[in-house]
Amino acid sequence: MTGTGTARALDPERGTLDKAAGENFPVAPFFLPRAWRADLMAVYGFARLVDDIGDGDLAPGGADARLLGVSPQEAEDRLVLLDAFEADLRRVFDSTPRHPLLRRLQPTVRRRSLPPEPFLGLIAANRQDQLIGRYETYDDLLAYCELSANPVGRLVLAVTGTSTPERIRRSDMICTALQIVEHLQDVAEDLGRDRVYLPAADMKRFHVQEADLATKSAGASVRALIAYEAQRALDLLNEGAPLVGSVHGRLKLLLAGFVAGGRAAVRAIAAADYDVLPGPPKPGKVQLLREVGVTLRGEG
Repeated sequence: MTGTGTARALDPERGTLDKAAGENFPVAPFFLPRAWRADLMAVYGFARLVDDIGDGDLAPGGADARLLGVSPQEAEDRLVLLDAFEADLRRVFDSTPRHPLLRRLQPTVRRRSLPPEPFLGLIAANRQDQLIGRYETYDDLLAYCELSANPVGRLVLAVTGTSTPERIRRSDMICTALQIVEHLQDVAEDLGRDRVYLPAADMKRFHVQEADLATKSAGASVRALIAYEAQRALDLLNEGAPLVGSVHGRLKLLLAGFVAGGRAAVRAIAAADYDVLPGPPKPGKVQLLREVGVTLRGEG
């Protein structure tokens, strides 16, 4: 185990929050008011930890399981961990949670009057990941994104006090698009977890078999499928982008960063000729900054 791995095992809270730097979009950038940054990092800590539980990516040593009151014999059972995490989440709203990331979240929930539903949706998505590894149609995938992605955008709007029905609608489009883009970047990794987020109906349409996703480099059919799904994600991003123009100040820059992160990731996938199988194509900083400018100007 490396020194970093040891530190994360000893401090699971810090190890979880450190993952913010690797996301496709800014989590709590420096230009935001300090109170917003603290609250957004608290929300991120929750979302990252529940994903780590669902993916089996917890810090080694079992510290998270112990904090949640899960026995060593059940510490590898993700459904048991998710149930324990949900129980601890409910303590955020009525008592004192056990896990430090949930204790960190509690003041944010109280200060911003956040409801439990978005948090429960994220847990439900990870529970679904343990039970469902394939999606027949695009609509089935959208229903999954309603749980796995859209709650995050709704929480950002709630933390910043800017929720309206129309903003939530646009935010849902952006968050779903970001989730789809992440799935496209991680096709090989997800397959290794026995998950395929490419709709089966689309795979059939493009004559793609699961075995085609297990190769080192994508063939023409896989590339055509990835291009099709990437365009769908880009269309969603573009439809959701007016959310950026509906707010002002530093929040506008934050939301532009979300949209730009998704657009830049799609451009990176296209630049790789839609071959995502060797590893996730990632945009460079110059591309990301260019997309931020385009988004702020309302172009693209």
